[in-house]
Amino acid sequence: MLAIIDSVALQGLDGQRVRVEVDVSHGLPCLDLVGLPDAAVREAKDRVRTAIKNSGLEFPIQRITVNLAPADLRKEGPVFDLPIAIGILAATEQINYEYCQGILFIGELSLDGSIRGVHGVLPLVLAARDMGLKRVVVPLENAAEAALALDMEVYGVANLAELAAALRGEVELQIYQLEAGEAPAPQESEVDFADVRGQLAAKRALEVAAAGGHNVLMLGSPGCGKTMLARRLPTILPDLTFEESIEVTKIHSLAGQLVHNDPLVKKRPFRTPHHTSSAASLVGGGRVPKPGEISLAHHGVLFMDELPEFHKDALEALRQPLEDGCISVSRVAASFTFPAKIMLIGAANPCPCGYQLDKDRECSCTPFQVQRYLHRISGPLLDRIDIHLEVPKISYAELTDAPPGEPSAQIKARVEQARSIQRERFKGLAITCNAAMGAREVRRFCKPDPAGAKLLQEAFKRMSLSARSHDRILKVARTIADLDDSEIISVNHLAEAIQYRGLDRLFRG
Repeated sequence: MLAIIDSVALQGLDGQRVRVEVDVSHGLPCLDLVGLPDAAVREAKDRVRTAIKNSGLEFPIQRITVNLAPADLRKEGPVFDLPIAIGILAATEQINYEYCQGILFIGELSLDGSIRGVHGVLPLVLAARDMGLKRVVVPLENAAEAALALDMEVYGVANLAELAAALRGEVELQIYQLEAGEAPAPQESEVDFADVRGQLAAKRALEVAAAGGHNVLMLGSPGCGKTMLARRLPTILPDLTFEESIEVTKIHSLAGQLVHNDPLVKKRPFRTPHHTSSAASLVGGGRVPKPGEISLAHHGVLFMDELPEFHKDALEALRQPLEDGCISVSRVAASFTFPAKIMLIGAANPCPCGYQLDKDRECSCTPFQVQRYLHRISGPLLDRIDIHLEVPKISYAELTDAPPGEPSAQIKARVEQARSIQRERFKGLAITCNAAMGAREVRRFCKPDPAGAKLLQEAFKRMSLSARSHDRILKVARTIADLDDSEIISVNHLAEAIQYRGLDRLFRG
């Protein structure tokens, strides 16, 4: 008898329908698995055989042929264990085949018949929903994650024997319910901008960055507070919407980084790769690529400390995601695109020893060493960073006597007000913040007043700015005007925005 069971294979974050065709016929006992399976799928033969026997069911002593169609699509991972087992049981009439129709089956089988959780359940279920399927059977530990896909009937099952009884009509499976229709509630953060003493200019620049979604490069001596400031940036960013949370959760699910008892990512990601990280770990890698650190920071912050210490190819890999909001990973087998709408926060010392800008310690580096160190950050990458910020060393008086700084909650309120202005401005456009504007939107929404236009023209000549730097200054000025609740970009707004390009000459000198 022939049985056909529905499943899905992931290609990046996109899913493609897979038909698990199982034929049981007379012949020498064997189990042949075809359809371009990888090693994990080929090993399913032994897991399925043993799981069926240990669940009190009968494994047929006949010729079994399993085809994973389409045959030209590579299948990987243990997600096909369960549909293969269900196909064998349906083909041998141990379960009701009609009950299996229109249901997506996902799960890995243990040798004792229990159904283990797998990675990537949410993107799999969302792909199945887009294909028109309405019901899905998943491992019990993945049920909460699968239920995030609204309008799907999700059944969490602990073992194969229970599922087989349900597909015979002996018991009824309960639909897993999860109230996920509303935006995730904000979570308390362990850090706050009130902890930062002094650094008023730096905190103002990060407020502007948060309000417009701008990238930031901080330059300062060791111990001046660059990392402390960066770690507090997520506390002033707007809360994730439910749709954004789903996007972030899909990526983390595929990478296997979801928290078991809390499947929905509610906080904006904050990723901090080490400077020894390779380009593949940042953009994504593997024979079948998985998302890297850049995509894992989607809708959040990618903090790269000691930015000049990263490998050159790793730094240059940042260009596409910073410009396009996505990252393409090409391999021989296929090419995948992962979302990567990130805020890049880079931190760097001004020289190899770190003390070139320190007034209290003497720098031991030669001018050539300083320039060679800073030139590790290329001009094209520097152009894609909107705000360049020098973080000075704080004094003893600021450290001990200065009053607590403004708390994150107050700064966040101003940021959200500026973001609401931008949402209204970009209504109907695929743009969420000022930093995402293209050249056409810059010309439309970022017109300075006459005095501001004259100042920008003068700065363009004196600072030898590129066309990209010119547009980014206008974007930052637009954000500063939004924080002031001003429709007009005045000379004051442009003056502050130009000030944030002050490190161009230092890096390119």
